[in-house]
Amino acid sequence: MRPDRTIAVVGTPNTGKSTLFNVLTGLQQHVGNYPGVTVEPLLGTVTHDGTSITLIDLPGTYSLASVSEDEKMTVDVLTGVHPSIPRPNAILFVMNASNPEKCLVLYSQLAALGLPMLVCITMIDTVKAAGGGFDDISMYHEFGVRILPVVGSKGLGIGDVKAALVTEHDARVPTVVVPPEATIEERFIWARDVERRFWHHGKQDLRTAALDRVLLHPILGTVIFIVVMVLFFQSIFWWASPLMDGIDAAMSAVREGIATSMGDTLLSSFISNGLIAGVGSVIVFLPQILILNVFITILEECGYLARAAFLVDRFMGLFGLQGRSFIPLLGSFACAIPGIMSARIIPSYRDRMATIMATPFMTCSARLPVYALLISACIPATQLWGVLSVQGVVLTALYVAGALSGLLIALLLKRTMFKGGVVTFLMEFPPYRMPSWKSLWITVYNRSKDFLKTAGTVIVVFSVILWVFTALPRTEIPANTPPLQAAQMQMEGSYAASVGKAIQPLFAPLGFDWKITLGVLSSYAARETFVSAMGQIYAADVSESDVPLRTVLHTTIPLATGLSILAFYVYALQCVSTMAIMKRETGSWKWPAIAFAMTFVLAYTASFLVFTIAQ
Repeated sequence: MRPDRTIAVVGTPNTGKSTLFNVLTGLQQHVGNYPGVTVEPLLGTVTHDGTSITLIDLPGTYSLASVSEDEKMTVDVLTGVHPSIPRPNAILFVMNASNPEKCLVLYSQLAALGLPMLVCITMIDTVKAAGGGFDDISMYHEFGVRILPVVGSKGLGIGDVKAALVTEHDARVPTVVVPPEATIEERFIWARDVERRFWHHGKQDLRTAALDRVLLHPILGTVIFIVVMVLFFQSIFWWASPLMDGIDAAMSAVREGIATSMGDTLLSSFISNGLIAGVGSVIVFLPQILILNVFITILEECGYLARAAFLVDRFMGLFGLQGRSFIPLLGSFACAIPGIMSARIIPSYRDRMATIMATPFMTCSARLPVYALLISACIPATQLWGVLSVQGVVLTALYVAGALSGLLIALLLKRTMFKGGVVTFLMEFPPYRMPSWKSLWITVYNRSKDFLKTAGTVIVVFSVILWVFTALPRTEIPANTPPLQAAQMQMEGSYAASVGKAIQPLFAPLGFDWKITLGVLSSYAARETFVSAMGQIYAADVSESDVPLRTVLHTTIPLATGLSILAFYVYALQCVSTMAIMKRETGSWKWPAIAFAMTFVLAYTASFLVFTIAQ
């Protein structure tokens, strides 16, 4: 049954709103596809006792007097003036039990909108652990709406929330607690009075204070932050390698089985070299994508990510940015698209534009398969001081090089195109909490699904096209020619070879042969297609063997060339989707064009210098 009611999930930042949304909707969620909408809210379905409703997760906001772009969307949707998103039927308001004052200020504004409402109070376990509590019955009588205490990370109270959501008359129009014309000062006075009458906070949270003294220390906190980041990048290779080797072996076995059962036919080549070699060479890096997303999600949910943003605020100021820019830039390490979109949280236009232009330099997950392939093929798997992996150190260096380059570009832009001062950075710290494993699973599942969806659509189409270029025209090969030599003869006479050889002189100073040139050019649609292209181009050389692509490249690509390719990918803007989102966020193709030209020049220059020095 298609849900016919929509309820907006609204709250201030760091109230556990996203965790609650994930627990309520499970895997039944997707990005809202509204025409002309730049901020794309998440939609989810809640089903209970045979009745379904749609939840729309709106960006967190402290006030209906919106400042940033994402806050403006929340306000426009709730007030019914948004041009594309219809006004919801009701509001599920999420409050933080351990810090209710700012939540109550927002509630006083929402109550005047006239929409039916349910109030969900999260993190009650934190309040109870400190010996505190709140009077939800008295709040119900004063507010005129149902109060639902929950612990989203443990699933406590979730059944009551689902039942209230699907029961149309449970959501009621609240009592207007503060006149609509009241000032923000008057709303804070009301909020403090409500907190005084209905809340008992218990003893001070000594654990949070003790952790903050360490993690926010200007020296010790910075050292811990660096250690956490280094361990993160090391773990991408340590933990993922066994799983990657297993996927490699499985893909090789499937290809060998197809070749044995179908023989040397055009269809066999299409299935083995077109589909399996292309898509399989991307799927093999799924374990590393999983580790990346798990790590970032845990940092966010445990409360450390916001503190990391505060910790680097002074450092970001050196580049003309504020600590708030750290969140979009860090999010770009997963994908530049949500990173660019999340820059709406930055109120200053100049800071927002500088941050958007810097996000493509952050090492997104699409670069990770390319880095992993080339590092595994070209960098020896040895240890430094018996502790650090050389491959992990190189990967860390690539991430650092991209991040520093992006910050330097932001500084240059802030001193030229976007000249202006730095806006004061204010952020409320969430409490330290154990991550919700269900919410973590849902987040990682959705991001991994997006990665595989890309491999199953763009990469498949690209692999088929590339197979056509490599398999046609068919070359006449003598009957007794050895399989590997025959495959090489076919590749040399293909359309792909003609295209690669025609363009290769432009990239010759970088150490690229025609095969690498073809792979690099193909990745301008999406970076990760470089791996698929290499799988396609070199599949002919390994079609009769179970030798992984990484091993083949190890014997064919010199170290200087491998380092040159890595340098090129640090800077090149090879993602059509990123440029489209950048156009949408900036309102003009001018900025994507500038970003593309700037990154290509930087990529070519860096690659040339690295190749020249490494030879």
